[in-house]
Amino acid sequence: MAEAEKLGSDNAAETHTKDGAVVESNDKKSFTRVWCDGCYDMVHFGHANSLRQAKEMGDYLIVGVHTDEEIRKHKGPPVFNEEERYRMVRAIKWVDEVVEGAPYVTTKDTLEKYNCAFCVHGDDITMTADGKDTYQEVKDAKLYRECQRTAGISTTDLVGRMLLLTRDHLNRSESEEAITSGKGESSPWTGASQFLQTSRKIMQFADTKGPKAGDRIVYVAGAFDLFHIGHLDFLEAAAKEGDYLIVGLHPDSVVNKYKGSNSPIMNLNERVLNTLAYRVVSEVVIGAPYAVSAELMDSFKVDVVVHGITPIFEDYDGADPYAEPKRRGKFKLIDSGNPLTTEDIITRILKNRLDFAERNKKKEKKEIAAYEEYRKQVPSSPKILN
Repeated sequence: MAEAEKLGSDNAAETHTKDGAVVESNDKKSFTRVWCDGCYDMVHFGHANSLRQAKEMGDYLIVGVHTDEEIRKHKGPPVFNEEERYRMVRAIKWVDEVVEGAPYVTTKDTLEKYNCAFCVHGDDITMTADGKDTYQEVKDAKLYRECQRTAGISTTDLVGRMLLLTRDHLNRSESEEAITSGKGESSPWTGASQFLQTSRKIMQFADTKGPKAGDRIVYVAGAFDLFHIGHLDFLEAAAKEGDYLIVGLHPDSVVNKYKGSNSPIMNLNERVLNTLAYRVVSEVVIGAPYAVSAELMDSFKVDVVVHGITPIFEDYDGADPYAEPKRRGKFKLIDSGNPLTTEDIITRILKNRLDFAERNKKKEKKEIAAYEEYRKQVPSSPKILN
């Protein structure tokens, strides 16, 4: 496979729109290419928000994604494999190009190779296996810019949540609790904290364009918990059934009723941003009813309701939640060809429970040490609390 999905990296005065059309610019200096890179493991709205901010700093966003081998060397085992991560990042609405197998340490040579004016990263720190800042070279060269990290979400935190998704999760050990709940010393960047949703954040992620006259409206509904490649493949298949895709996201209480255990791993506010980050999604219904009603179909002028091959659970009264679209002849089952489910992702974590717990612990320890070193240089920084 080619190292990068080429969309104009050889010409800084040329870019491509999402449909592949070339847009020419006569003034190369006015066209800014921006570089981001990372693991993008278990891609979530925090990753997407950093990419959104990076795109606002320029005109064309190139995202380098590290290999599985590099991640194992510097952080520990990834949850998603590299092919899954390449695909997920490529589908985010602010990404113009993906470089596969990008080096873990960002260098001036990499920025020059892809004609990028600078690199963007969040206001946290990323380190190599031996504790060195992976962005030090571009920082020293004044080729580094920072965006604001999204508080309350990280891959480390999500892995921690899943480590508690067991029958004995209420009797977890003190070491597990420290990893997942923020008790004890915790990293100021990836330690547990609460994500606070705002209307402004939703607007930043949302597509403000409504359906055009004559557009065929497609509606799908579900939990879309821990948004993954299986969800993406399904939504892209569903989108082919029309022109405008609406995704209904069920409330947490409803998801818990049909998924059980500690589901959903991500709450409704988090799932909204996760889903809106992908260009295939046109609109999201927040807290959608489990049963697709006549009122919902009429309100959104739905032409077809689509469901995948996963089981359909009865409504609380024993009724078929898709009875209305079936009655209208507007219901369709589709097979995306990808059987991956959220439960499969959780199984990946639980099969390697000790490895992932150790990964979280090591990452936390490195970040605490780095932050304490930073505090020595900047005494006004807040102390990490026990």
